[in-house]
Amino acid sequence: MNQSDILKIAMAQSAIDCSCRPVDFLSDKNVVVESFPAKAVRRYLKLPHICDIVSYGSNAVVSCKKELMHDLENFVNTTPLFACFETPAIYKLNGILEPFDAKVCFMAEYFLPDIEKIFVTELPCQFETRILHKEDFSELYLPQWSNALCKDRKHLDVLAVGAYDGGRLIGLAGCSADCDTMWQIGIDVLPKYRNRGIGSALTNQLARAAFEEGKVPFYCAAWSNLGSVRTAIRSGFIPGWVEVSAKSNGFIQQR
Repeated sequence: MNQSDILKIAMAQSAIDCSCRPVDFLSDKNVVVESFPAKAVRRYLKLPHICDIVSYGSNAVVSCKKELMHDLENFVNTTPLFACFETPAIYKLNGILEPFDAKVCFMAEYFLPDIEKIFVTELPCQFETRILHKEDFSELYLPQWSNALCKDRKHLDVLAVGAYDGGRLIGLAGCSADCDTMWQIGIDVLPKYRNRGIGSALTNQLARAAFEEGKVPFYCAAWSNLGSVRTAIRSGFIPGWVEVSAKSNGFIQQR
């Protein structure tokens, strides 16, 4: 698997999630499509989307309710690409969504592995590390490990790497089988042990383990979570795509 393969796999999955074609993400024109359910969608997504906007850097691909297509096409075609994901435009987008009882809910950046950075230099960890399988982390669904493991989707958690200080777990990176070809990595480090490179080392080790299983690891972070973004970059990941998703007001109020 090379860097081009990784990007193709990611775009193929995004195409499933967005009810479009992988080539749509490479167009120099924006693409607006109606959202439909799909069997191979990322397993935490619920389709059809009200409104989901994805960009790999060339354009904006909008997947949405049929009734919103005209207004959203006008929105993305009258707004510079980068600005579609900035606050002033988000206010406009919320105005379009208001009649549908929805607002922007999630705004995130997704990272893909840089093959050379992941494999050429193995990041050291000053503490003992262990590869963990399902039977090893079944008792670790605790608040301090909520980014590495998801209590609500235990069946998707497939692999983890832990760091130990004298036998005590101090850091945990976990892989979730979010779709058939890609596994998402989440990371937690106990506060006392942060800023020592533990999170980056565990993420790097787990990414390599995911590749050994024939899967493409990916990493998601909120734009404002600089600590998480730095972990992604230090561990060998690079920006892949950005995504803005709208949800119903009822869903948002329950967050």
